Amino acid sequence: MADCVSKVELTVSCANLLDKDVGSKSDPLCVLLQSSGGDKWTELGRTECLKNTSNPSFSQRLRLDYHFETVQNLKLSVYDIDNSTSDLKDDDYLGGVELTLGQIVSSKTVTRPLQLKKDKPAGKGTITITAEEIKDNRVIVLELEAKKLDKKDTFGKSDPFLEFFKQGDAGKWQLVHRTEVVKNNLNPSWKKFTVPLQTFCSSDLERPLKVDCSDHDSDGSHDLIGSFTTKVSELQKTAHGSLVQFDCVHPEKQKKKKSYKNSGVVIVKSCELVTQYTFLDYVMGGCQINFTVGIDFTGSNGDPRSPDSLHYMSPDGLNQYLSALWSVGQVVQDYDTDKLFPAFGFGAKLPPDYQAANHEFALNFNPTNPYCQGIQGIVEAYRTVLPKLKLSGPTNFSPIINHVASTAASAAQTNAATQYCVLLILTDGEITDFDQTRDAIVRASRFPMSIIIVGVGPADFKAMELLDGDNGVLKSTAGEAVTRDIVQFVPYRQFKDASQTALAQAVLAEVPSQLVSYFKMRGLDPPKCQVAPK
Repeated sequence: MADCVSKVELTVSCANLLDKDVGSKSDPLCVLLQSSGGDKWTELGRTECLKNTSNPSFSQRLRLDYHFETVQNLKLSVYDIDNSTSDLKDDDYLGGVELTLGQIVSSKTVTRPLQLKKDKPAGKGTITITAEEIKDNRVIVLELEAKKLDKKDTFGKSDPFLEFFKQGDAGKWQLVHRTEVVKNNLNPSWKKFTVPLQTFCSSDLERPLKVDCSDHDSDGSHDLIGSFTTKVSELQKTAHGSLVQFDCVHPEKQKKKKSYKNSGVVIVKSCELVTQYTFLDYVMGGCQINFTVGIDFTGSNGDPRSPDSLHYMSPDGLNQYLSALWSVGQVVQDYDTDKLFPAFGFGAKLPPDYQAANHEFALNFNPTNPYCQGIQGIVEAYRTVLPKLKLSGPTNFSPIINHVASTAASAAQTNAATQYCVLLILTDGEITDFDQTRDAIVRASRFPMSIIIVGVGPADFKAMELLDGDNGVLKSTAGEAVTRDIVQFVPYRQFKDASQTALAQAVLAEVPSQLVSYFKMRGLDPPKCQVAPK
């Protein structure tokens, strides 16, 4: 699973800074630091120093990698620079702010009061941070075919494929794409393919490109059929109805025969420049991530009063369920502005009568308002309700999946990329309604929704791995395949001794691509996103 990484650029300005210089205003500079654990901070960059101003707008941007899966704690510190050394220890501290990168990108622009120390404001000073993704999110989509290529194989025709090269700054050709091989065909049609425009031509539509058409040999000694040069602006002419084709020329044949014209022609069937939106585009455009938690209270977890139980509270007030909830929840909560999260339990008998097991009850025992304030609110509700429950069974996932799917279905009807649901299920893994859960997941895959399952304890999680579907396409009992992969399963035991960051990275790694894949499938652009220039 690839970590979702994007480059982000922060623009910083301040207002009403303290004046530390006698007879003039301060000479401010802003430093960006990222937490590296504990009380340690690593400097990522700093702005230029601006002379004699209390309201600086820094032109030097601060760049860093953005990881959705990780809580990236940042500190922006403003100093009054009094000398030419890079050491800030002998410069006056004008104030700072601590916040997460998730908070910045989800709001796009954040203004906070500067503080000298915790709870001590730096006068009326404020800092404003604006985030912007710094990559070209356009792709080029090409479809090509060839006619009358030279025959290269003794006992057959040719097995042609294309290689695309862009000219580097030093004039050297750099490979940017290779098509599939079409076997035994002198008039091949290659599959439509997509390449990031930055990769393909460094986002320069006039940059020279070279295309080689070769006959594939299994031993790697491919025979060149012919080559041609072009540029994206020429390829684009096919979109305006022009026939765009190129003589495929073999340089050796051209030297030997004056009458030689080509070794076939390559024809551009279609060429499009398409904006390929990223997770950041959707979040910064205003898409909210609605986070729901489901916690397993079935009897297989063991009596919570016993130290052997997965629900047993250790002296520090934690257990595996709460540790997993903290790790994942702290990342996700930054992407929901109201910080109100519905939380449910399943598989327990409830007071006062303790009759049949309930497979979807509000964790705060308020069915009309199951929302908890932030992750801390869910933790408090869990600690309050645990002693009042009788753990029971069976372990049914489908009710809570169907519940969240109904919310996601309502969001889908708006035909706008404004809402995406993430369901976190914490369980010991002994699922009872496997077939109904399969059916629920297949239905949910049509809606803006992801399901994260964290397996707690030592159980055999084969059923969870089947639901994950990474090793094959999950199908319903009727044989209907999922529209897209929406389930991510992670066993907590693999991260028990690791950092909370490591667990969050593993659990949330697929959510950004799942969100993008849904809105792309629906053809929905980010709510406030501007169309990239052509």
